[in-house]
Amino acid sequence: MKYNGDSSAGKGGVVLKRILGTMLERYRDLFYAEADTMRGFMALLMKPRNTGIPWTQEEIRRLKLHFRHLAHYVPFLVIFLLPFGSLLLPAMAEVLDRRRTARRG
Repeated sequence: MKYNGDSSAGKGGVVLKRILGTMLERYRDLFYAEADTMRGFMALLMKPRNTGIPWTQEEIRRLKLHFRHLAHYVPFLVIFLLPFGSLLLPAMAEVLDRRRTARRG
């Protein structure tokens, strides 16, 4: 299953981004500090937003491993490890993206 990074599916996408953003706000500094220790994590998470190329199954597996590590420090990230939690990855990438719009090109 591949994901293209577009999580803005109507009102549901907006609500999901708001919920994830609120939860992440509490742990933002800790999340970024831990993410910096994991080589290539942020680049991999932002791949669909930066390049428009969807994640492969192997990349999704690696992201889940990273989230397993991060969930020890940021408890709400455990939702990404639940069945179908990977469907939320594009929303998380969008919430964590510091730019106003996705790159195109």
